[in-house]
Amino acid sequence: MRTPKLLRILLFLPLIISCTSNKNKVPVVGFVDAFEDATIAQAKDGFVAALKANGFSEEQKNIEIKYSNAQGSIPTLATIVNQFVSQNVDLLATSTTLSTVAAIQKTKTIPIFQMVSPTPERMKVADAQGKGPANLFGTMEELNYIDTSFAIIPKLLKPKGAQLTIGMIYNQSEPQSADALARIQGLAAKLNVKIVALPLNSSADAQLVTQALLSKGIDAFFANPDNTVFAAFETILKSCNEHNVPIFTSEAGLVQRGAVAAFGADIYQWGYQSGLQAAQFLKTHKTDGLKLEMVKVRKRVYNQVAAKKYNIAIPADYTAVK
Repeated sequence: MRTPKLLRILLFLPLIISCTSNKNKVPVVGFVDAFEDATIAQAKDGFVAALKANGFSEEQKNIEIKYSNAQGSIPTLATIVNQFVSQNVDLLATSTTLSTVAAIQKTKTIPIFQMVSPTPERMKVADAQGKGPANLFGTMEELNYIDTSFAIIPKLLKPKGAQLTIGMIYNQSEPQSADALARIQGLAAKLNVKIVALPLNSSADAQLVTQALLSKGIDAFFANPDNTVFAAFETILKSCNEHNVPIFTSEAGLVQRGAVAAFGADIYQWGYQSGLQAAQFLKTHKTDGLKLEMVKVRKRVYNQVAAKKYNIAIPADYTAVK
């Protein structure tokens, strides 16, 4: 018995629709931000710009970027990652350590392109051989640059042989923050510097902890790579300025927000570098040749208003932020 022509068309119609749908499927990026912060936001801008430079943009409707921000809530962060994984997004983009670790815990197959995150060892996600997860890509940071970042303080303040007292705030739950403090404490004696450090585990306590630190007579404040410090920076800055205590940092983005000077990663370029890797994956649908890279762009920058306020002479090799 011959199948009528109309029936044959109806039988094959779902297959035709399915093939057409797959062919025209727009890749989806799940972008996970751990918290709201003006400096950290530059990473997303850089990531999106790198995709656009490589032909992927929502304006051209050839990519969909689903953005979610956990607003500092760990349960919300877990929910966001779970949703993206259940939707089987083409890739995850993670900004800051908490987002990256959450993504690593939830998927072993979806490629993760991290930014504003340290090495797998410092995130404690490396295996016994020191290798990170097989699906982890993007751009990482180590702590070697911290030495240079911190050493600029006595050079710029020029205490004329007197010992400087430098205050720090650190989050005990953030590996890179605790590691940075330990590294700086080891460096301090060589620079004739005394470190006074207090823990800060929530940005809500920033004013109280900063005031306690300032009461100890510090000469300067060092804002180390700590997401809680980033989130509370304006509060820290206000208190320090009221007590005439200059802030130095290892993050160029914080100089825009009022720190005096920094040698550190350009957050926008950090995101851009990870975005270039993501674009390569979207073009080929393969991760061949991709691997975690060390962040490439670091800058010596200074804030003209802050430098003038504290009468600090800035060397010629520093660039003024806008």
